[in-house]
Amino acid sequence: MSKKGFVRTGDQALVREINLSVIMNQLRQHAPISRATLAENTGLNKTTVSSLVTELIEQQFVHEVGMNATGLGRPSVLLELNPSAGFIISAEIGVDFISCLSADFTAEILWQHKETTQPEAGQQAILDRFLALLDQAFDSGRACCEERLLGVAVGAPGLVDYQTGTLLFAPNLRWQDVPLRDIVSQKFDVPIFVDNEANMAALAEYYTGAAQGFEEVLYISSGVGLGGAIVQQGQLYRGTTGLAGEFGHMTVDSNGAVCNCGNQGCWETLVSQSTLSRYVLEGRKAASGDGRLRGDNDAHDPISVEVIVKAARSNDRIALDALRRVGRDLGIGIALLVNALNPDLVVFGGILSLASDFLLPIVETELEQRALRWTRAATKVVRANYGSDACVMGGIAAVHQMMFSQPTRMLSAAA
Repeated sequence: MSKKGFVRTGDQALVREINLSVIMNQLRQHAPISRATLAENTGLNKTTVSSLVTELIEQQFVHEVGMNATGLGRPSVLLELNPSAGFIISAEIGVDFISCLSADFTAEILWQHKETTQPEAGQQAILDRFLALLDQAFDSGRACCEERLLGVAVGAPGLVDYQTGTLLFAPNLRWQDVPLRDIVSQKFDVPIFVDNEANMAALAEYYTGAAQGFEEVLYISSGVGLGGAIVQQGQLYRGTTGLAGEFGHMTVDSNGAVCNCGNQGCWETLVSQSTLSRYVLEGRKAASGDGRLRGDNDAHDPISVEVIVKAARSNDRIALDALRRVGRDLGIGIALLVNALNPDLVVFGGILSLASDFLLPIVETELEQRALRWTRAATKVVRANYGSDACVMGGIAAVHQMMFSQPTRMLSAAA
């Protein structure tokens, strides 16, 4: 209160922002829902709910979808988020691929595309292809959502300054100081989010995936490299400089292989896709005959995770042994993190999550042996729901998180 007894305008605006945010999140989580139920669930009075819902309907972010005739009394009008309120573009620049999609306001996929890239093609060639895919995503989105682009999210494999949107260092791409947000903003005048791919993937799993309902979540993503993220009560833990979660560069073997980051013996050198393939190649060389995996037509072909999993399901000794070795080192690292962070859930994602049926039982064994029993007892380990699509799905969550936590910004942009 001011000296004259009036509430400051800023306080009134903040209360409105909070109330709008509460209503939007109720609609995201519980729609279809009536105005009366919104008031009951949020504790807001019916007049406030009605006024805010009317504003959201006028701006086309919410629409009425029929009547609820169950129960006593008059039927009530049901509300939900309007899918055609606008669209979101989300993309991931991987070490050897680009993934891109567009989704409507309710996160339904409108268009999706993924293609392989060659790091040796060079940074500019990869960025040019990335921008071309953003154009395709935009064309697909505006066809159904009245050209109303709500936001763009980009995930990248490395150290990202999320405040400036700069990719500081991507060791497996050998890129440094790439101003991704500035590059994308030359195309689109909307909020643009650039973050580490594991951070975005963790948001996807928290919002709509395997981590729903958990408060302390550790996300591990293993592919060409290994990334991680921590979600605490719906918020990413970023650390002092915003670079928390680089678990792949923990030193676990001081005499180990040199990592692309320049360090020696990083965890990711033991649990990456390339390490799994290398173990298989070593097994082939030691095997009699041509050393082929079961289900693999050519012993000289590149070995994908899919091929290794297929062979393991056929009880191929080489594939099973390679998965056992990776699973053991994966479990050792996760046990270290469980002891340090005490999460209630560990979510395992990335391309190696395709082998979860083989890797996670080994991880569980290592946790039983190495994690403190008090922390281990509280921790569940699961496979990510979205697998290798987690990052692009997390981009949708990143835009939603901004819109639903700052709805007045959303409404101002729409006006």
